[in-house]
Amino acid sequence: MEASAGHEAPVRPHYPQGFRLRRGFNWFSLGLMYASFYMCRYNFRWASPDLRTEFGFDYGDITLILGCWSWAYGVGQLVNGLFTDRIGGKRGMLIGAAGMILANLAFGAASLTGNFATFTFIWMVNGYMQAFGAPGMVKINAAWFSRSERGTFAGIFGLMIQMGQVAINKLAPALLGGFSLALWTMPALNWRWLFWIPPMVATVVCAIVWFIAKETPEEAGFDGVHPDETARSGADVRVTLRESFFTIVRHPLVWWYAAAYACTGAVRHGADHLAVLFFVDELKLDRQAPEMLWTLQLMPLVAVLGAFSSGFISDRFFGSRRAPVAMTLYFLETFVILAAVLLVVVLGMKAILLSCFFLVMISLTANSTHSIVGTAAPMDIGGRKMAGFALGVIDSFQYFGAGLALPIMGWLLDSYGWATWFPAMAGFGALGGLAMLQVIRVQRRLKIAGG
Repeated sequence: MEASAGHEAPVRPHYPQGFRLRRGFNWFSLGLMYASFYMCRYNFRWASPDLRTEFGFDYGDITLILGCWSWAYGVGQLVNGLFTDRIGGKRGMLIGAAGMILANLAFGAASLTGNFATFTFIWMVNGYMQAFGAPGMVKINAAWFSRSERGTFAGIFGLMIQMGQVAINKLAPALLGGFSLALWTMPALNWRWLFWIPPMVATVVCAIVWFIAKETPEEAGFDGVHPDETARSGADVRVTLRESFFTIVRHPLVWWYAAAYACTGAVRHGADHLAVLFFVDELKLDRQAPEMLWTLQLMPLVAVLGAFSSGFISDRFFGSRRAPVAMTLYFLETFVILAAVLLVVVLGMKAILLSCFFLVMISLTANSTHSIVGTAAPMDIGGRKMAGFALGVIDSFQYFGAGLALPIMGWLLDSYGWATWFPAMAGFGALGGLAMLQVIRVQRRLKIAGG
């Protein structure tokens, strides 16, 4: 398998005229679609203070809804990643987008008469349908990017998905607070519109993907652009469910990557999904407060920086090996969270800007590992034929980790307050780093065994 190859420096590919431009159109359309997935995901955190006020939900209720969403997404990654290898990445993404759009519209409508169980069920459906997105996108781009470019692509992937978070961070406070555009004024809307307008955007993006995206270079008229994989895998990128399943689950590296990614999920989702509640309930800020808005915009922006840097470094300086870079990032994340615990919790330095700084730094480190462990590594392991299921296995554990961690955080918040938030995230970085250390050891053994 690809990820068990030696550590030789990769040869930079040479492509025919027009290929890079066509590939750019391809990943841009797919990136827009995945960004729309994020808009229809992170809208929940902006509505969470209203859900607490209107329906009396406590932190345990909010985090349970998020935890159930994460479990549905994780299971969906396993199942949908397998099916995506069979039906194709483009079809998988469009199916997922259709389900996501309907679930978001239903969440806003059901809130008029719904209850906790209704909210939870609909948001679980949203989670499952969104789980078609990442396997589909990664599978398509595994065919368009060579191994030596996949770390850099992971950075591009990080950029595109964070566009969705930046967009909802702009759109949500504008909808909730009202805004003016030229001579037209939009009054403040209630939180239900957070689940109605983003799906409209996603519908437009689906049309763009339908007409522009191609699953493989061959479909766009570029044959043999990746001869190493074409020779090994053939031009067809679809395989049987049995072949994909048994090849990936038996891979010696996949479960260590999955274990590390569970740690990424616990920290990343713990910070991202609870940030708005932290600002509103603990720091007593309004959702239009500049400190809050700037921080929530900086978090995805530094995530993009981390995604590009980690991917570029792993491609250019580590021979496309992901584990050394990821291990360093996990241990750096551990240091950042421990520093937050010491200064904010132990010493009681609860200044708004200090808390904002640590949230930004946690986002930087967590999303850097999110990029190369969850995107580049699955493409390396699965190649163009089985990247969908490889991504499904590894990425599912990010959400299983979040599904376990978020309800625990909610219970801690209800029982002991926000002083438990940073400590609850501590420790996951160290475990992720140890898992990456094991990946390095296994790769060395495979290299020795292969001569």
